[in-house]
Amino acid sequence: MKKTVLTAALSVLCVCAGAQTEEWTERLDSIVVSSTRAGENTPVTYSTMGKDQLRSSNPMNSLPMTLNLLPSVVTYNEGGTGLGNSAMTIRGSKGSQINVTLNGITLNDAESQEVFWVNIPALTSLISHVQVQRGLGTSANGAGAFGASINMNTGFVTPDPFATLEVGAGSYGTLITTLSASTGLTDKGFYATAAYAKGTTDGYIRNAFVQSQSGFVTLGWLRGRNSLRLTYLVGDQRSGITWDGISLEQYALDRRYNEAGEYTDDSGRTCYYDNQTDNYTQHHVQLNYTRALTDRLSWSNTLDYSRGDGYDEYYKTGRKYAEFGFPFSEWDGAKKSDMIYRKKMGNDLWVFNSDLRFRSDRLDVTGGVYLSRYDGGHWGEMLWAKGLGETYDYASLNAKSAWYRNQGRKDDLSAFVRSEYRPLEWLTAYVDLQYRHIGYDLTGRDDKVSSIEMDYHKNWDFFNPRAGLTARLGRHKIFASVALGNREPGRSDIKENIKGENIPIRPESMVDVEAGYGFSASSFSASANVYLMEYTDMLLETGKLSSSGYAIKENVPRAWRRGVELSAAWAPARWLRLDGNTTLSVNEIDDYTAYVEIDDYSGRTHPVPYGRTQMLMSPSVIGMLQMEVTPWRGVATNSLKTTALTLDGKYVGRQFLDNSMRDEMAIPAYYVANLSVSHRFQLGRHAQLRLAAYVNNLFNLMYYASGWRWESYNEETGSVATGVGVYPQSPRNYMLKMTLSF
Repeated sequence: MKKTVLTAALSVLCVCAGAQTEEWTERLDSIVVSSTRAGENTPVTYSTMGKDQLRSSNPMNSLPMTLNLLPSVVTYNEGGTGLGNSAMTIRGSKGSQINVTLNGITLNDAESQEVFWVNIPALTSLISHVQVQRGLGTSANGAGAFGASINMNTGFVTPDPFATLEVGAGSYGTLITTLSASTGLTDKGFYATAAYAKGTTDGYIRNAFVQSQSGFVTLGWLRGRNSLRLTYLVGDQRSGITWDGISLEQYALDRRYNEAGEYTDDSGRTCYYDNQTDNYTQHHVQLNYTRALTDRLSWSNTLDYSRGDGYDEYYKTGRKYAEFGFPFSEWDGAKKSDMIYRKKMGNDLWVFNSDLRFRSDRLDVTGGVYLSRYDGGHWGEMLWAKGLGETYDYASLNAKSAWYRNQGRKDDLSAFVRSEYRPLEWLTAYVDLQYRHIGYDLTGRDDKVSSIEMDYHKNWDFFNPRAGLTARLGRHKIFASVALGNREPGRSDIKENIKGENIPIRPESMVDVEAGYGFSASSFSASANVYLMEYTDMLLETGKLSSSGYAIKENVPRAWRRGVELSAAWAPARWLRLDGNTTLSVNEIDDYTAYVEIDDYSGRTHPVPYGRTQMLMSPSVIGMLQMEVTPWRGVATNSLKTTALTLDGKYVGRQFLDNSMRDEMAIPAYYVANLSVSHRFQLGRHAQLRLAAYVNNLFNLMYYASGWRWESYNEETGSVATGVGVYPQSPRNYMLKMTLSF
């Protein structure tokens, strides 16, 4: 079930500014969005994408796919295209280890710590700036960054009214529409902005359809040193379930196959349940007040509330009545039946965020507090069992909570102070101190009518310090930093461990050492960064299973990610620009033992020691090369690219689906190229029309970018049976986009 506060991503759209308040507007907006953002002298490793890059991206792409060309980023999509469930890793760190904020508000789900990008249609067309910090980065609100962080902010609304219409259409029945408009800033300081976005696609694989939409309205007032705004947002998505992937054997026969919802009718025909879907809706309200207290001191406060409701719906064959709480007397002599059921959830999130910033010629100090409370419920609802028919009283069964119901509550309090001091004009000293207190309670019974009643109550206190130096000598920049980070276990880590051997799991810790050099000139820039990310008690799936058959994570005493990131950009001519980056890394576990399930259905496991191994889904080589040609530029638009042709390619080295480094568990290395061309027309003084065409997977590569594996051990023969599932990515496909703004 996709449960997240992601729809907050559109809620803080603007801090408007008229010409008479431009200076104060810039300062007020800065204090809202910069509490988690690194400045040009902050000694952390980061990359940025600006408004022009985001607007020119393929509208089929979710934000992870848009960020794919940045250093150390690897992405994939479950449905094979850009829409739907997308995921990313940065330096091998997965989504639950990447902290995501928009205008200072965390977007990670409090329990799973994940971000579900399918819930944010057309996000790249609404934000104006993205900064991706690699490593521990700066202090972050909410779930602690434990490998990377993504900081986004929305754009200014101009003093004048505007409207923008964007329409995109492409392969696999993809259609994306975004409409936004604003009144601009009135003489009294009031403004209003509204937007609507809708995206639909059939997807590449079967049942990979997506139907998503969101709408919001922002009302605000800006006068002198004060900014007040209220935003309401509603987001809704319905998508086919694709997270099972397909086996390698089926991949060889039909790479677009998806078994979700497959069953056999009474005549022996293979059929598919059309409503095998993931559904999520969220309402979000946010109130922000920002005040410039003096020329150097600013204060921002945000209240945030969101309500989310959703469910996954399944058709499953041959399920046991006993697993779902049906009374024995009603089984009618059978133990199993085809069933349709839902896994439902509802959650509430309350957030208060306050930041105070002081800026002077030599000293910048930012301090803040972040408080949140999350209440999330999970329960099952039976809709139909073939053996009992349509007339059975399923409502009474559900009212008795016969299947499962559990409740999670998470309180998060964090406070930080960050300072950048310039004792010399060319030298900046950086100190960043963060304290986090997390309280988590989990009660109730989980799926499959487990006899184990969960009653988990735990508090964690973390201190996360960071420090470093940056030196700027002309066109040269040198920096070094060291940081300590801690991260609490997620909901699934806890509940599956309770149902397994109930071995206490500890928070993960990491020491991150970063050092870098950068050179920047008018036509050439380059950088080199070295990182050492040293983990203690990293949580990994080892193969042990809970009583309900789910994988259990355990702490691994020692692991590391060590590498070098190289980037360069060169513009040999006014009409030509070349960009490239590469990451060379070693991602290892010091001593790894896998536990393989014994094939007698007893729940026992067989240990298989591997010693030092490479971490799963952590390629040793990642690279990107991009060429942009802009042969014609409009005189009226100065530096704006009137015509642009872009060719890019991404290389991802071999990855492993588990931590065993076996060849049969490897995803082959792949290289994917994309081509785009666009032209901008000036329509009078105020209107512009931009047309763009995109060719994705230019060379029609048949590849898969992620997957999973299973294995079992036979005690009699001593052999291990294995299987691999993968997520096929689409072959060559096309997209057209039209943007009209005035």
